[in-house]
Amino acid sequence: IDKFDKVGEAGVRELLGKGRLDASGAYIDGVGLAAEAAEPVVAFLTSKGADNAATLANLRAAVGDSAIGAEGVAELEQIAELLAAQGYGPDRIVIDPSVVRGLGYYTGPVFEAELTFEITDEKGRPRQFGSVAGGGRYDDLVKRFTGQAVPATGVSIGVDRLLAALRAKGRIGGTAQGPVVVTVMDRDRMAEYQAMVGELRQAGIRAEVYLGNPKNFGNQLKYADKRGAPVAVIAGSEEFENRRVQLKDLILGAKIAENATLEEWKERPSQVEVARADLVAEVRKILAAYEDTPDA
Repeated sequence: IDKFDKVGEAGVRELLGKGRLDASGAYIDGVGLAAEAAEPVVAFLTSKGADNAATLANLRAAVGDSAIGAEGVAELEQIAELLAAQGYGPDRIVIDPSVVRGLGYYTGPVFEAELTFEITDEKGRPRQFGSVAGGGRYDDLVKRFTGQAVPATGVSIGVDRLLAALRAKGRIGGTAQGPVVVTVMDRDRMAEYQAMVGELRQAGIRAEVYLGNPKNFGNQLKYADKRGAPVAVIAGSEEFENRRVQLKDLILGAKIAENATLEEWKERPSQVEVARADLVAEVRKILAAYEDTPDA
């Protein structure tokens, strides 16, 4: 399957069957599947459509009555929804059924990050960096070593290649402040929290949503503190209903906790409520009070 981009559909069919001759004339043994057994694999592999919605529709047709197949497509739909809520369109996120990770322990979605911009090499030729990261879901991996089932998702990053790309784009230099952290009060509203992150990033502000267990809010603020976050965004059911958000100035809060009197705290509280529509502007206002505004 991972040869699809090189040998095409016909070549994959041969490799799933008896085998094929490669470009050098060498014979590559196939896996020996009968044509009817290979067909569902090929149908899945060739399900990529004109856009992500078409691909998902094709995948639903390809998996047919398979319960585990339907579960996988539903997971891809949820991932697509959350990414769309952050403002990532088809130019950034592509659902590609032909992506295959080489390791055998994945149990769910797999992904790769590819840099598509071009640079000019030392000979003046256009070049792309290509893939710089890849990973996926592997719920059974920890169990192999500990006997305990632990759900997990991981990614490996090609640090050298990524560093070279960042240098080529002029993105290396200076010490970045931590990201604005959007906390989670209601997991069912995750798409709306992701939308907040998307708006902040579109405005050039580093931001991320808290992805741990949301039950303990104190742990979320501890996480934000460890990340060096200047601001935490807080919104529960009441805030969503009233189209408001709470902004907690974590830098000011730390300073107040150390030194401020009660009168000073009342004069300049570290947490304010603002209109949801003013999220970006109000976060900018807080960041402007400090020297290093985070970059996207």
